[in-house]
Parts: sequence; structure tokens; C-alpha cells
Amino acid sequence: MDGELLEKGYEPQAVEARWYDFWMEHGCFAADPHRPGPAFVIVIPPPNVTGVLHMGHALTITIQDALIRWRRMCGDNTLYLPGTDHAGIATQMVVERALKADEGLSRHDLGRGPFIERVWQWKERHGNRINDQLKVLGASLDWDRERFTMDALLTRAVREAFVTLHEQGLIYRDAKLINFCPRCTTALSDLEVRHEENVAGTMWDFAYPLEGGGEIVVSTTRPETMLGDSAVAVHPDDPRYQALIGRRIVHPLLSRTFPVVGDAILVDPAFGTGAVKVTPAHDFNDFEVGRRHGLELIPIFDDRAVTTAVCGAFAGLDRDEARVRVLAALGEQGLLRGERPHTMALGRCQRCATLLEPTLSPQWYVRTKPLAEQALAAVEDGRTTILPESQVKVYKHWLENIQDWCISRQLWWGHRIPAWYCDGCGTCTVTREDPPCCPGCGGPLRQDEDVLDTWFSSGLWPFSTLGWPAQTPELQAYYPTTVMETGYDILFFWVARMMMMGLHLVGDVPFRRVYLHGMIRDSRGEKMSKTRGNVIDPLDLTARYGSDALRFTLASLAVQGRDIKLAEEWIAGYRAFCNKIWNAGRFTLGQLAGWSRPASPPPGLSLADRWILGRLERAIVAVNEGLANFKLNEASLAAYHFFWHELCDWYLEMSKAPLYGDDPVAQQAARYTLCHVLDAGLRLLHPFMPFLTEELWQKLPRLPGDPVSLMLARFPQPGELPLDPEAEETVELAHEVIGAVRAIRSECGVPPAARPALLIHAPAETSRRRLAAMHAQIVTQARLGSLEVAAGGEAPRGSAKAVVGGTVEILLPLLGVVDLEVELARLHKAIGKTEQELAGVRKKLGNADFLGRAPAAVVEKERGREQELGETLSRLHAGLARLQHALG
Repeated sequence: MDGELLEKGYEPQAVEARWYDFWMEHGCFAADPHRPGPAFVIVIPPPNVTGVLHMGHALTITIQDALIRWRRMCGDNTLYLPGTDHAGIATQMVVERALKADEGLSRHDLGRGPFIERVWQWKERHGNRINDQLKVLGASLDWDRERFTMDALLTRAVREAFVTLHEQGLIYRDAKLINFCPRCTTALSDLEVRHEENVAGTMWDFAYPLEGGGEIVVSTTRPETMLGDSAVAVHPDDPRYQALIGRRIVHPLLSRTFPVVGDAILVDPAFGTGAVKVTPAHDFNDFEVGRRHGLELIPIFDDRAVTTAVCGAFAGLDRDEARVRVLAALGEQGLLRGERPHTMALGRCQRCATLLEPTLSPQWYVRTKPLAEQALAAVEDGRTTILPESQVKVYKHWLENIQDWCISRQLWWGHRIPAWYCDGCGTCTVTREDPPCCPGCGGPLRQDEDVLDTWFSSGLWPFSTLGWPAQTPELQAYYPTTVMETGYDILFFWVARMMMMGLHLVGDVPFRRVYLHGMIRDSRGEKMSKTRGNVIDPLDLTARYGSDALRFTLASLAVQGRDIKLAEEWIAGYRAFCNKIWNAGRFTLGQLAGWSRPASPPPGLSLADRWILGRLERAIVAVNEGLANFKLNEASLAAYHFFWHELCDWYLEMSKAPLYGDDPVAQQAARYTLCHVLDAGLRLLHPFMPFLTEELWQKLPRLPGDPVSLMLARFPQPGELPLDPEAEETVELAHEVIGAVRAIRSECGVPPAARPALLIHAPAETSRRRLAAMHAQIVTQARLGSLEVAAGGEAPRGSAKAVVGGTVEILLPLLGVVDLEVELARLHKAIGKTEQELAGVRKKLGNADFLGRAPAAVVEKERGREQELGETLSRLHAGLARLQHALG
């Protein structure tokens, strides 16, 4: 082996391009349900088939793949299952837009069957884009088991789940008020509504004439819905209106009348006029009033939010135009009584941001309370653990207050509801197989036009992907899955629904752990959005810095319970770490050329060898503990600290003396240690940096029985290496001395070529013995001319002083090494200049006008400059203090 096998500079694109295909060709990702041993299973949150990779995906894949690679290397029977979601609304919108743009046609022009064929064609052309992007990140997914929510296997599971729940009375059809998107022309569940609070609007007052004379004034933010009013409600105890309860109102714009009703639940006498118009078909609160009082339900909008024929002369208008026309008509009749600003809450479609229209419609529902009780119990009794723990309270609150789930959507792309209607006898048939005719009268049937909510099929994902309802080997081996890792923002959308479905349909929780990561924000903590222009494309980052650098950055920032502030300089920093690893590999391979690796440690391990092996053992413990506790930041940074600060900064330097010396025993020991710690260090880093570590590991001398790939090699486990506290304390003391000397040299302007003499006063015999053992390393790494260690004594004149280890005094004579007066003058001048610059920056940051006008990036740069100047000033003052002490 030879270091020249590696290019001088690390180029991630060249390295990363070759290894994914290698892993695929050698079946490294493949799961085997018949393999013995504990299972470790993650099913990927299926990205939308319309999707492209974003930073949230990158974080999810980084965390999941790190856990999978770790457990795979630990010997578990791992399954990392990929797949995509058909994304009903999003995909239908994409194909409809393309159809309109390319051919000027709507889906209705094509018809349902041909349109669905077009969607499948689009999926075959474009649906694998995000999978290709996941491969760029190194996701070790078992692609032979890839699933799609509209596959035949999963479609069968969806129908089985629907029919089973229907047979048990947990799915039913009813006409209720639902959230309806006029642009997507479909019902939405409560969770698909984007709620906006404190929206500026207007409150209008207008009068309704009473039969027999008089009027009652109501307040409303939606005057157009008065076309569907079927009552005015007042509080039954309100003395202003008690006498009016039961009287009838004459609709001023339409030829009908309706009552005044008393309702203590809806009406607050202190709000507005104390009289409330009731539109049961277009307001959720009004719908409940209508049920309590048996009011007429009058839908006034079609599925595009255009007024219908029941509105008489006001038919055919969109909502905004209807409002203008209604207000004008009320004004012409002298019924308007004023208007005023009013803040209100609005609901918009999460997908397209269109203002939703509460609409009366027959829909299919899941009766969720019985399912929610099981899902609550599973977390309370510990069958499933949610991390971070702060999310448990959120999970419980939602399930304890859950509403029935509207699962039908007015779309064509999706799992069509397996319900058939007979117009002859009026029956509804729900069945696992398509019925040829009505089982009641033998007449023809028509299938329900609606499809199921996408979240219904994805709620089955942990077991439908394993072959349920069939009792497959995969279901037996891999269910329940081990970890569900996803963003906290879909705890309700998806995680809770998977819990309900898995417990009820399969009889066990769908996963043992739920790990919810935070959101990725920009460096200032702002949410990423195209509007703000702060979206970071992970593929741009991988192109510039490599996937390993991006993955390691995300892992190092993945603190439980916290959002991630991502700055590009972090990624650049870990790109430099990749260079450090690469250079360590080049050095090591150069030292191991022609060397045969022994299976066990040779005799003669030096203090430095024993020290680095002990530091490796501690790193192994920290990395395994961090991964086991889902603290990827702690695990990745433990591996980083070992590799950069202990292996590269210290051991590589300490190993050069025996490697370049003529003692064969010491040389063999150093080579063994160097190879072993590099091998183990690459294994520790592999879950986070799979490409670079594979590249270097493949070039190390191999042992018999080593697998074809690092990702199949054994992960280092705690307790495999002996600790040598004496060696660790000895070397650590030497490192403190070297670090202190380096600080003095830097702060006091000692020229790099100077080789001063160093005196150390160490009162404890143990310290003197340890320093003597490390004499050569201290002299070499601190760039000294000589080193003397004594129990105590006078400090040489003109010495800079430092204390390490509590009692060990370091004395570096500066007379004749630097011109103390010149250096003092230089430091005073540098301090003055730095203080002046720092004052200018702080003045700018204290200027409210600057903070208000300057771009956030400029403000952030100035704050970084403030911190940098402060640190520089501290170093300059430390050097000044040392020189002043040296001058006495």
C-alpha cells in the first residue's frame, strides 16, 4: 500500500461517484428476513412522487442512514426500506397543468381512465427523480424493496384496511360540513388547513326585516353568505331580543322567510349587536346550531365557490363578486347599518393557499376516538417511546381532542373508495372485490367517484410495505419497525395515524421509537422559504462540498428538541475536516507500504501508542452511546474530536519518531497502532461520512475475513481496548505543556525558527517522571532547544510563565529570543488598533437605524466581526501580561 495511491488533494465528486454503484453491485443494502439476529428497521417517510430533494429530506436521510449503517455494522439484520407517496392533490395538479399547457385540455376533456393513464406515464418519466437524489446523499436503502403507495401490493392493503374498518363500524359516510378547497376542488382534513390568525378584515352590520314590522340587526364578516341564511340566533336571556324569539324574518333579497332562535351556546350578547346570522351550510359553528334547531341547510356555492341557482339573481358569482353585489343590494334597500375594521382567523389550503370554503357535503369518515385510545395507551405504557420527550405532551393533547377524520377526496388520482351504489334499490356495497352487480336487487352499480386521502394509505406504510394483510416473512421479521424518524411537523399528519392503524389492524405498534427532528432554518433562525429567498438546495451544497461534508454538518447540528440554524460556513468547515481525514490517510498509507498487518498487537507499544488506543476506546464509548440515545450531534462530534484533535493533531506527530527511527520493535508497534486507529476511526465516522471512509478503508492493509465493504465491517464496541490511565495522564500532561509553550510563542512574538530553552518546575515526583518520559516529544513539538525539569527554584530573568496541571510551572526565557521592548510596543499598538476597530463595530451594532435598515446578512457579519475582534483583543492582552511579567 502506498500513500501515492491517493491524490494529493481530496476531491469529493471523484470519490463519491464510484462507491454507491459498488455498494449496489455487491448487494450491501439487501435485507434478508430469514437471517438470524435482532432486526433494526426503518421505513423511509415516503417523499411525494412530485418532490425534489430539500434540506428537510437531507436531514432525515442523514439521521436515518447514520442509524442504519451503525446497526448494520453492529451485526443487526437491518432493513432500510425506500418508497414514494402518490401525493394525490399535488400530482393531479402537476399533470393537469401540463395537460392544459401542452394540449389545452382539462382532465374532464380526457375522461377519468385516460387521465389516470397520463398520470402513470408522468410518474414513469419523472417519479424517480428524488430517488436518484437520495442516492447522491449515500442513503443505503434496499432498492429491491422499493414501494409506491399506488402499487398493487399497497392498493390491496388499502382496500383491506378500508373494508375492515367499515365492517367494524369505524368507517362511515355522512353529510357534514367540511373544509373544501375551491381550487383543488376537494375536501380536506382539519390537518390540511393552514390557519391564519389576526387577519385584518371588515365587520358589517345590516338589518333583517321582521314579519309584521320591525327589524333585527346582525353583524358579519361574510355578508355574501346571507344568501344561505336560515335563522338569526340571539341569546335566550338577552332582554333586547327575548320577545323576538320565534318570530320570522323576511329575506330582503330572496323570496323566503326563516326564524329567530334562542341559542346560548353560539351567541355572546356582548359581541357585535348580540344577534348572529346563521348559515348552517357554510360555517362550522352555524352547522351545529342548525342541528340543534332543525334548521334548513342551504348550500349556496358550487365546488368552485361560485353561487348556485338557489341564490336567484345573485347566481353565477364568485365569492368576492357576490359580496360586492349583496352589499350594494342591501345598501339600495337602506338596510346597511355600518362597517368597522375587524381582525379574524382564516383557513387556507395547505397545498395552494386558496381560502377554504366550509361546505356541506357527503363524505367518508374514520371514527377515530376508539383508535386514538389505543395509540395513547401504547405511548403511556412504553410500547412506543417518543423523542424528544417534549413532543409526548403534544401527541397526547391531539389524540385526546381528536375529531373524526374525513378521508374522501374529490380527485381522480388516488385509491378509489371501494364503495358501490345501486340507484335501483338505494343500497351501498363496500367490498374487497369489485362486485358485478347489486347484491340486493341484481341491478347495475356505480362506484363512488371519490378517492381516499393520501394520508390514509401512508398511515398503513410500516406494514403495507411488508406485505400486509398477508403474513409474509418480511412482516414476521421486520414488524414492528424499530425507528420512525421524521420531522415534528408531521406528528399529527402521519405518526399518530400510523400508530392508530398499526395497533388496530396488525395488533402491535408500528415502531418502537419515534424520533422527531427539528426544522432546518437559515443562519439567522428564519424559516426557509422561496419568498424570503433563503432556501438552500442540498444538491448545490453536495456539488460544492461533497455529500460527506453536508451529512456530517447536519449530524453535528442535530440536537434533540431544537431547530437547526444552518450556515454554509459550517459545511465548508467540515469540508476541511474531510481534507484532514484524507491527509491522515495519505500519511498512514505511506508508512504502511509493504507492511503485513498482524491480527493482534505486537510487543513494545509506546506511551504514545497506549495513549491513542485509550483515547480511541473513549471515543468508541461516546459514539456508541450517542447513536444509541439518538444524540447524533454528540456521536459525530466525539468521532470528530478523536480524529482531528487526538489522532491527527497529536498522535501522527508522536508516531513519526519511531516510524522514521531504526528500532524495528518500536517501528512495528507504531505501524500497527497507526493502522488500527485509522481503521477504527474510519469505522466510527462511516455512518456519517460513508464515501470518504470507504475510499480510505479500501486501501488499508486487510485482515483475513474482512468484508468486501466498510459498511459491512464490524463497528467498534466498548470494552475491546484496554485503558492505560498512566499512559493517558502522562501524554495529556505533555500536551498541556506543549500547548502552553505554543501559546507563549504566539502571544509573545517568538520567531518560528527560534529554539528557546524551557525550564519546568514540577514539585510532584510523579509529574517529573511523566515529563521525563515525554521529553523528546515535548522538545520536538514545542520547537525547543532544550528542556530542563526540576522540583523548583528561581525563575530565570525575563521568563514568560504559565501553569498547567495545577502545580506544573512553565518558564520560557525570552531574553535574547525576542526584543522585549520592541515586542511590548508592537502589542500596545496592536491593542490600540484592535480596541478602535472593536469600538467602531459596537457603535454600529448599537445603532437602531443600522439594525433596522441593513440586510440581516450584513448585521450577522458585523456581529461575527465583533466576536472575532474580542477574541483577538484577549490574546493580545494575554501576551502583554506575559511580557510585562518577563520584564519584572
